[in-house]
Amino acid sequence: RSARAVAAAMSVFVTRRIPAEGLRVLSQASGCRVQQWDSEEPVPRAELLAGVAGTRGLLCLLSDRIDCEVLDAAGPDLKVISTLSVGFDHLALDEIKKRGIRVGYTPDVLTDATAELTVALLLSACRRLPEAAEQVKSGGWTTWKPLWMCGYGLSDSTVGIIGLGRIGQAVARRLKPFGVRKFLYTGSGPKPESAAEFGAEFVPLTRLAEESDFVVVTCALTPATQGMCNKDFFGRMKKTSVFVNTSRGAVVNQEDLYDALAQGQIAAAGLDVTTPEPLPTDHPLLSLKNCVILPHIGSATYATRSTMAVLAANNLLAGLRGEPMPHELKL
Repeated sequence: RSARAVAAAMSVFVTRRIPAEGLRVLSQASGCRVQQWDSEEPVPRAELLAGVAGTRGLLCLLSDRIDCEVLDAAGPDLKVISTLSVGFDHLALDEIKKRGIRVGYTPDVLTDATAELTVALLLSACRRLPEAAEQVKSGGWTTWKPLWMCGYGLSDSTVGIIGLGRIGQAVARRLKPFGVRKFLYTGSGPKPESAAEFGAEFVPLTRLAEESDFVVVTCALTPATQGMCNKDFFGRMKKTSVFVNTSRGAVVNQEDLYDALAQGQIAAAGLDVTTPEPLPTDHPLLSLKNCVILPHIGSATYATRSTMAVLAANNLLAGLRGEPMPHELKL
């Protein structure tokens, strides 16, 4: 093949500034021609459509909506999409499959970082840490008071996990030493091998809501899980229970969550994911003291993001070369 044909075969578009290690893998690959939207901010739609035109490979983020319009703009040369994420609800998978495009993603490598953040968020919400820190700054801390700033502890509690996948298991593994008495879980089906480590019991969603002191959401966003945590769900939870979501914002009906928190139907919530992202600064949830919201930083450790970028780059290169990917999404 001519040099031009080889170059065309390895042309890629990267939709954002990514950790240097990932970009290095691509730029050092023989014959790989990298075009990048070199910014911390999302690529504008017009730039995305122009950038993908005629490329063989696309390295994208979970904030990039890869739909028919993008696939059409890319044209028939597009062979591989590699997403720097474990989630893939931003990809039009049916259409991608129809066009015979391979997809790489980054599971496993962000499991520990996300599980750590989930535990931190749970503790922040149940022990009212942001609220307490604010009291120190605002002069609300006057003396030691027996009932002031009291929250809820994990010791002897029941924890319900929605989605006992890699991250759900990693969260349970970290919570167990806190003295959790019982783990419940729900999902598309029982996972006896995974659940055995924690003596976790598979229950329907309604029972998990009713019996859990802490509810942790770590499932994938699918048509079945969309809006699953809603008015009915929060209505079944205990008044003293704490709700934590580090999966995807759309799993939660945010209006229903606001009502549940504002009316004292549940004690507190911690969210690392919202709809939309970023959440508007005037969003009602941000007016609540008993809701801790983080800007989707589950995987945000330097080491994890670096590893994700390298894996995404290696997935892309393997796909372009027609080799097995380190992590391919089977369509």
